[in-house]
Amino acid sequence: MIGKTVFKFLVVMILVLLTPLAIAHDETSELDDGIKLKTQAMSVIMVTSILVTALVILAIISKRKFHNHKKMLFLLMIIPVIAATVYTAGITIYLNQISLTNGPVHWHADFEVWNCGRKMDLLNPNGLSNRIGTPVFHEHNDFRIHVEGVVVNREDASLTNFFNVVGGVLTPESIAVPTNDEIVLLRNGEACNEKPGKVQVFVYKVVNPEEAGKWIYQQEKIENFADYVLSPYSIVPPGDCIIIEFDLEKEKTDKICTTYEAAVNIGELHGG
Repeated sequence: MIGKTVFKFLVVMILVLLTPLAIAHDETSELDDGIKLKTQAMSVIMVTSILVTALVILAIISKRKFHNHKKMLFLLMIIPVIAATVYTAGITIYLNQISLTNGPVHWHADFEVWNCGRKMDLLNPNGLSNRIGTPVFHEHNDFRIHVEGVVVNREDASLTNFFNVVGGVLTPESIAVPTNDEIVLLRNGEACNEKPGKVQVFVYKVVNPEEAGKWIYQQEKIENFADYVLSPYSIVPPGDCIIIEFDLEKEKTDKICTTYEAAVNIGELHGG
């Protein structure tokens, strides 16, 4: 009798708990395959956790009835855990194989956003994660772009995607910057110090990253900046310094990230 009751309970729980997985698949049907697989893996973990928790609660409530069915209860708990672990591990291995980076990476680039000579601060993170963005692509209120994980496609580490994941927008025509007070929207042609302003991006890049201590950097104005992808370095420099300005149109900027300025001051970095 107890075996039939538990079986019915499991059938109902599995049908109910698989709903998030189906929803996650539908919601990500138009997204990148890597994102879909990661979402599905998280859904499987969530479903398994709830299922095992429900079984533990059921066992506690019906302790006496389950006294002679400990092995069955153990199997009902351990099988979903093993299945979820194998599924998640399989997805991880698959993503590592198909990814642009052939596995997880840890890249950084420093950035600053300026609005007519005033430096802007992105929305401060809250919660235990202490970040805005995604686990793979985010910022920690430190003026630093973090890429931590598997980069499946090149565009996953682009400036456009960074602004998307933090709740902003970056296009050749405009920029929307999420701040603690509001989302600041700036469009080409709008007034900046009583003259037409323009969204522009300048990147400081180290041209000889293999020669630590003797780095040479160059400043470059990026025309197709929405699709710009960060340089693949974990420390800055040689990681990029990205200056995003809404200002009068110019060919060079006088702004520079504090990390690059400090490296210049101690003689590790030299202008090219």
